[in-house]
Amino acid sequence: MSLVPVEDARARLLSDVAPVARTERLPLAALAGRRLAADLRATLTQPSFDASAMDGYALIAADLTSAETPLSVIGESAAGVPFEGSVRAGQAVRIFTGAPVPVGADAVVIQENTERLEAGTVLVREPVAVGRHIRPAGNDFREGDVLLPAGALFRPAGIALAASGGHADVEVYRRPRVAILMTGSELVMPGTRPAPSQIVASNGFGIAAIVEAAGGEVLSYGIVEDDRDSLVRVFERALEDEADVFVTIGGASVGDHDLVGPVLRERGVTLDFWKVAMRPGKPLMAGRLGPLRFLGLPGNPASSLVTAELFLRPLVEALAGRPARAPYEQGVLGADVPANDHRAEFMRSRIVPGDSNQPVIMPAPRQDSSLLSVFAQADVLLVRPPHAPAGQPGDPCEFVRLS
Repeated sequence: MSLVPVEDARARLLSDVAPVARTERLPLAALAGRRLAADLRATLTQPSFDASAMDGYALIAADLTSAETPLSVIGESAAGVPFEGSVRAGQAVRIFTGAPVPVGADAVVIQENTERLEAGTVLVREPVAVGRHIRPAGNDFREGDVLLPAGALFRPAGIALAASGGHADVEVYRRPRVAILMTGSELVMPGTRPAPSQIVASNGFGIAAIVEAAGGEVLSYGIVEDDRDSLVRVFERALEDEADVFVTIGGASVGDHDLVGPVLRERGVTLDFWKVAMRPGKPLMAGRLGPLRFLGLPGNPASSLVTAELFLRPLVEALAGRPARAPYEQGVLGADVPANDHRAEFMRSRIVPGDSNQPVIMPAPRQDSSLLSVFAQADVLLVRPPHAPAGQPGDPCEFVRLS
């Protein structure tokens, strides 16, 4: 099977992805980042009364016929403790921000434009227009108004709006479920002292973080050895758990112990591609069985994380109904880079200060695909297209921001 260009592979993966349609009802505290399943309508009017926008005095605007007008103060209206009477000509009510405007009053004068005289009298120093400093009932929204349309992504202000509109819980689309399996007889879990020839499993935890940042729900299946029966059992578990994506880490190459591709094809998975013209990450494979998507990621740390950023993250975002974003951003090189071969290269890099009005991308000096310590210092991937010529500082480039 020939190497598939990166853009072709990504187009195949994302060509017919539809957002997850199953829904669930969640409380306000759990709405961040979730997508609204139906139009959210207000169950009440906000505010439900004419409210003062300032501290001052509620009065009748027509009373202010001179530069300085004395008025009788007949009471006070505070938030939650309204004045129960009504305002007549020559009268005013001391009022505070958010308090109900008394019946009869049609304006609020701010306290800086008044002077309190003897007990029971206030001197108003300048006139105000009718309606000044009053927030009318329904100024924000009215009962039955659409607060947020179906499909909206809940951000902090949207959550507060749902609460203000009278909702304690909301129907949202379920997050896409992503089952993650680490494969390899050499792997042990973190916290376990590895024996000679063993290594600590690490990739799955970084990839789980990528999935969650993209809006997915992680189903962690731990580690399985390089064994056909064990791999089959976990794959069947993913089907039972109604996973939307099944991700394996390792075992995606062509060695005698790389079983993922052959075993899943035996179980009916149709491979869309296997082996991509990229570095790191060449052994990447993708396929599907009915609605279940499959991604087989390479086992080397950088290969695994790079392919997860470039392929798994946009897949999960699409399943979560998040807006598609451009795969690459524009920047300039911060260092010399050599000419590239026939595979696209994704170099672990950082954005550094510079004189350019675009981000300056500085690749790490070491790019070995086994080096997690290098990857952990990176915040972007420098994109080197196939057959790109050597580059020098200031040359335009493309990059990918990391999760």
